[in-house]
Amino acid sequence: MRILLSIKPEYVYKILDGTKKFEYRRTVFKNKNVDSMVIYATLPEGLVVAEVEVLGVLSGSKTEIWQRTKKYSGISRRDLFAYFKGKKEAHAIQLGKVTPYIEPKTLKDFDASLKAAPQSFIYL
Repeated sequence: MRILLSIKPEYVYKILDGTKKFEYRRTVFKNKNVDSMVIYATLPEGLVVAEVEVLGVLSGSKTEIWQRTKKYSGISRRDLFAYFKGKKEAHAIQLGKVTPYIEPKTLKDFDASLKAAPQSFIYL
């Protein structure tokens, strides 16, 4: 099963170049069968740019998540802690093989039924 995930362009580039192997989320998908995610780079890009294998999801306190993922976080400790401020549990999606699209697609090109980019993610 695939999900479509909205990610800021600065982090998309790090995923594409292999320096970011974890995507952090305050809430995470409940379906355990998610095995890949389609990446939508938010504005100003506004394009669907790649598909990434999902290897698993790590959950824990922000300190635990930072300790387990910092080498390939693609984000500073300060920014990660700010992102999870007020949350008891943090989630990190572990990313596997990245397959960039040769030609990025608009949301409508990717799936004509999509009216807008998801705030977080949607199941495809």
